[in-house]
Amino acid sequence: MGRTPVLFEPLSLGGITLANRVAVSPMCQYSAEHGAANDWHLQHLGSLSLSGAGLVIGEQTAVEPEGRISHGCLGLYSDVQEAALARVVGFCRRAGSAALGIQLAHAGRKGSARLPWEGGGPLSSEAGAWTTAAPSVIPFENRWPAPEALDEAGLTRIRHAHAAAARRAERLGFDLVELLGAHGFLLHSFLSPITNQRTDAYGGSLANRMRYPLEVAAAIREVWPRWKALGMRITGTDWVDGGITPEEAGIFAGKLMDVGFDYVCVSSGGISPAARPAIAPGYQVPLAAAVKKASGIAVQAVGMIVDPHQAEKIVADGHADCVALAREFIDDPRWAWHAAAALGADVVYPPQYLRARPEYWPGAALTQHRSAPERR
Repeated sequence: MGRTPVLFEPLSLGGITLANRVAVSPMCQYSAEHGAANDWHLQHLGSLSLSGAGLVIGEQTAVEPEGRISHGCLGLYSDVQEAALARVVGFCRRAGSAALGIQLAHAGRKGSARLPWEGGGPLSSEAGAWTTAAPSVIPFENRWPAPEALDEAGLTRIRHAHAAAARRAERLGFDLVELLGAHGFLLHSFLSPITNQRTDAYGGSLANRMRYPLEVAAAIREVWPRWKALGMRITGTDWVDGGITPEEAGIFAGKLMDVGFDYVCVSSGGISPAARPAIAPGYQVPLAAAVKKASGIAVQAVGMIVDPHQAEKIVADGHADCVALAREFIDDPRWAWHAAAALGADVVYPPQYLRARPEYWPGAALTQHRSAPERR
């Protein structure tokens, strides 16, 4: 078969080794019941776990009830939720081959929202709205209610909630925890000067704005085993004048490395409706490359990565150590199979699906040569 493409070489993160450098990004499903996973999550993550990707990260999972985006979001702050996720994780272990991660998060001022397919936007009091939290009393948008600025007690509560959720994740047997510090949610809102206008030790300078996210990161690092992997999704730019810059993102990534984090995933935007990202294939890859160069930490690239050759070039050229795809895996749950065939690599198939391997099924050649527009 020749040289293995870099995309399908193993990757060590912390104490784990991924079979390849393809990851499935966390994707909110808005389908939980009181924060608990159900059959939808079983089929969603179960299917992705046997997709051939080296890593599957479960969706944004709240560390407390007020940390959810919506009433349909997953949580990991109760025994019932832990038991429900145990069923999903167990199935993924039996059926799939991917390493399993979970993204722990607090939605902050972007919480208390309606489901996307119900129009999004803030919940009404009749629909069970709750008071959201943020570094400063600045609503996401004029039609959104103002959040409460977190005091010392609130900061401590949420920090402890992250650590408690990480302990539950460890009991569940997850291989990796990813802390969410992007997309305008709570920890990102502390980092960004757009949303953080505090005058205490948690606001003002970059060092102060990093302080609370780093405290949460340290709290998780203290309880999460070193023989597993720990990372954070961060923002490379706010796409708003006066917001986070790639240079600041690189500094923050270096601080995470000092705390003991193993990688960062570099995303962008989400802090303000005024953001105008320049969306194009691979548009966030330069941000990942800049953070990697500045910090030296392992980096995951995301954002409009669709074509296998594009993904291979990203890792082969050293812009990132791995790539993560989201909606492309919804469109093509077997993307990793098709990417391996296109690049001349090998990937694990479950035995029940071996008959679909290219050497056994002539139709596979037709599948891998279909372009993305044709699949759609």
